[in-house]
Amino acid sequence: MGAGGLANFSFDLPQKSVYNTTAASNYKCDILVVGGSFGGCAAALAAAKLGKNVIITEETSWIGGQATTQGVPTDEHPWIEKFGRTLSYAGFRQGVRDYYRNYYPLSTAARADPFLNPGACWVSALGFEPRVGMAVLDQMLMPHYTAGRVKVLTNVRPVSVDMNGDRCRGVIVKSDLTGQNIAIEASYILDATELGDVLPLAQMEFVTGSESQSETGEPSAMEGPPQPDRIQPFTHLIAIDYLPGEDHVIEKPASYEKWRGSFKNLTGVDDGGPLENRMRRLFAEGSEGVYKQSIWNFRRAFCKSNFAPGAFASDITMLMNGNSYSHGNLIGGSEEEAKLHFEQARQKSLSLLYFLQTEVPSGYNNKPGFPGLRPRGDVFGTSDGLAQYPYVRESRRIKAEFTVLEQHFRTDLHPDGPVKYPDSVGVGGYRVDIHLKAKNKNSSYTQALHGMHWPQQIPLGALIPVRVDNIIPACKNLGVTQVTNGAFRLHPVEWNIGEAAGALAAFCLDKNATPRQVRKTDGLLREFQGVITKMGFELEWPTMEYARSYNSHYVNEPDWYWGEADLIYSDDSYLK
Repeated sequence: MGAGGLANFSFDLPQKSVYNTTAASNYKCDILVVGGSFGGCAAALAAAKLGKNVIITEETSWIGGQATTQGVPTDEHPWIEKFGRTLSYAGFRQGVRDYYRNYYPLSTAARADPFLNPGACWVSALGFEPRVGMAVLDQMLMPHYTAGRVKVLTNVRPVSVDMNGDRCRGVIVKSDLTGQNIAIEASYILDATELGDVLPLAQMEFVTGSESQSETGEPSAMEGPPQPDRIQPFTHLIAIDYLPGEDHVIEKPASYEKWRGSFKNLTGVDDGGPLENRMRRLFAEGSEGVYKQSIWNFRRAFCKSNFAPGAFASDITMLMNGNSYSHGNLIGGSEEEAKLHFEQARQKSLSLLYFLQTEVPSGYNNKPGFPGLRPRGDVFGTSDGLAQYPYVRESRRIKAEFTVLEQHFRTDLHPDGPVKYPDSVGVGGYRVDIHLKAKNKNSSYTQALHGMHWPQQIPLGALIPVRVDNIIPACKNLGVTQVTNGAFRLHPVEWNIGEAAGALAAFCLDKNATPRQVRKTDGLLREFQGVITKMGFELEWPTMEYARSYNSHYVNEPDWYWGEADLIYSDDSYLK
């Protein structure tokens, strides 16, 4: 697909922006952040804190990326409450909890919970509504909005880049609401788009898909030639709630019959199968508890039992099973092909909802389907309940001065701990989570490689392109491989990457040095690491255990508290 993002065909209705929908034809700033992703927000925040003028451009109508427009609860390692994140990321998490404490009618138990999980989801210790995530990001950026240091332009996408040799002079973005072209000149450009859209526009060196094992030497890399189109599935999430006894069945999706067969492993309440398969149930029997067995709770963003009785009619969740799209990708082909895959992913998610409403066995009152399932368009600001943007697990990746390889942090290759990076600019602790079939295995990489990797550091070299001097990755597009991307694509790591990119650009402006010079000059590198340490970055792990997700750490722990402070579903009345 040609670069330029998805916004030219993303939305069935124009989105009303809370930011700048009209703009001048020309801007100039210190640092341009192309893409208001989660990492892009962190980048802008860091650069603004260091006194730089920043413009964020975003192709949807909201900032926040996977935490907001994509609707993905924070995928995190299990130590996130104490360490393994930047201070500002901890501030974002606290801001979410404070937002609910300040503005929502919490139950007595939930209000007393210092680790409040508003969604009580079992993928994360912090599930929340996308709108709350966006509100907290705005709160964090608000002083810089007021000072004029940060400006946000929404519903715009990059269409061309002005290069002068190995330096970028600026980017032209196009408004999808007005058709206006806007030229933005900047000293540094941070690519914080979900797909790495700046890289091809700037004719930079980049990689997609699966690298060859002969190229990277990674134990888990594919044998044979590289497969640039072998890219992880993406998912277009949909927000729903449930009102038993009501009828909210949507119009039958146009592609329903195409996708119907792929939902055969889903059941409404009880499939009678072994415990390990029960996660494919929409709801769990109340007598068994509501965790582990239920896909309703996995990406739940709002759990009504955490709030005053009667305040809210239902939970709100984003379904986690049956909606991944693996029939094509958004970056490997033409724009027309990407548009087709984008629409088919939307159709698959709508078809999943229709199946659950009308056909899933063991439904409401033991009849097929749960017609009370209702799409919640207001959750994302869309007409159909679908997220504004798909959940993208894999981006274009720069060819970097230094590429993070799997063998750097494999537990079997380094039993005493991972290779340490002297140019560390942060940490990540997630397991290698790849939604593709593992080499020589009948399971996914995620399952096959569990427990085989140490927590990671983020090396500065992975943020520096091999050639271009002033374009820096600030999302999932840094110097990692397909394998190591599986540990670097999660919320706290993307935030750290973006925050490091923003701080690096600001530091380079202050020192009149390039990122390459900062890395190669010991004094500059140590000074930069000192700056980000004072900002609250952690550059190494205080202890070493194998990397894992929050869920994989606790899922087999009996009676683990997942965050539902007032458990009211003591029987299966919720289903009847």
